[in-house]
Amino acid sequence: MFTGDRYRTKAAECAESARNATAPNEIRDLRRSEKAFSDLAKNEDWLADNFDKMIGPARTHTKGGGVEGPLDDEAIAAIEDRILRCLGAALIMQWSAIPRDLQRELFDTAGSFGELKQTASLRGQVARFLHSHQDKDGSAADTNSRPRTAEGTSDGA
Repeated sequence: MFTGDRYRTKAAECAESARNATAPNEIRDLRRSEKAFSDLAKNEDWLADNFDKMIGPARTHTKGGGVEGPLDDEAIAAIEDRILRCLGAALIMQWSAIPRDLQRELFDTAGSFGELKQTASLRGQVARFLHSHQDKDGSAADTNSRPRTAEGTSDGA
């Protein structure tokens, strides 16, 4: 079900792009993305190795106190989607309490999901979302920095 191959592929793409890059900021960003994708690959591998230990007991649902039957993959995916949504909402609610360095790292990680060509666009969307959900004092989003494209310029977010 889980595979780290897609993240290892993206890490290799970032490493290759970093070898061909000339701008120091671009090289640094690509190396950071390479590390993030490598870490995600390791996480996916861990999830694959431990999936039955984490989800196993919850693979059945109960109704009226008795066990009804096994959950299918779609039901499990819906449960996991709800968990991720709740965790994401909790993260946004506590954003202003998170240290700036961790905010930046979370922002960079969130912006690295998806297709490599659309990273700048996604980072802009995440930045706009954080900005629109910031506290009245402006402390929820990292307003001192803007997402950078591969060229190191702002995307106008």
